[in-house]
Amino acid sequence: MSADVPTLFGPSSPEGPLELENFERLFWEEGWAHVAGVDEAGRGALAGPVVAAAVILPPGYDCAGLNDSKKLDAARRERMYDAITAGAAAWAVGVASARVVDKMNVLHAALAAMKKACERLTPEPDILLVDGNRPVPTLVRQRTVVGGDARCASIAAASIIAKVYRDRLMTLFDAKYPGYAFAGHKGYGTDGHLRALAELGPSPAHRLSFAPVALVAGGKEDALFQL
Repeated sequence: MSADVPTLFGPSSPEGPLELENFERLFWEEGWAHVAGVDEAGRGALAGPVVAAAVILPPGYDCAGLNDSKKLDAARRERMYDAITAGAAAWAVGVASARVVDKMNVLHAALAAMKKACERLTPEPDILLVDGNRPVPTLVRQRTVVGGDARCASIAAASIIAKVYRDRLMTLFDAKYPGYAFAGHKGYGTDGHLRALAELGPSPAHRLSFAPVALVAGGKEDALFQL
């Protein structure tokens, strides 16, 4: 793992967050053209994979509309997904299935998915800007950015790619495993999802290591969410 992983910026200052593009500009001005933002989606869900995305935006990319995917409605995320995939210098995704989550725990599965996404980028990134405070297990130089999905353009782009890609997978699971309404809640623990889980039991898409699923499946009563 790279030792070059200090936090680039902590939480936003009281004066407000920096403009999105300023993070990348710091490295563009140093001659590093391929700055990749990295983020994931789905860590807290009871079913489905964790999906990570890595996005390299070209210098001068129009950041209008970019924001943390959680702050955009589904229709706008879809529009932004199309715009990002068309305008990015490179983008890639990595997926860690529910079984991988069960085997590795959700944090390590998310980091593995991030690594996979970064390794699939062409051109290779010069540096990674990673949402949160956990580095990706790779030798590529990187910086972690606390709250980066709302503060850094390439991380915001990655958050949108990861979210939309995962939502589309959950819609496919809805057709493959009917009765759970995966297309609606995307695998998260809504009341309706919990009722379906209690009535139908876990599907192959469920994470058996997560408490509500483990209890229904006859797991240990002290099973814990791996958030």
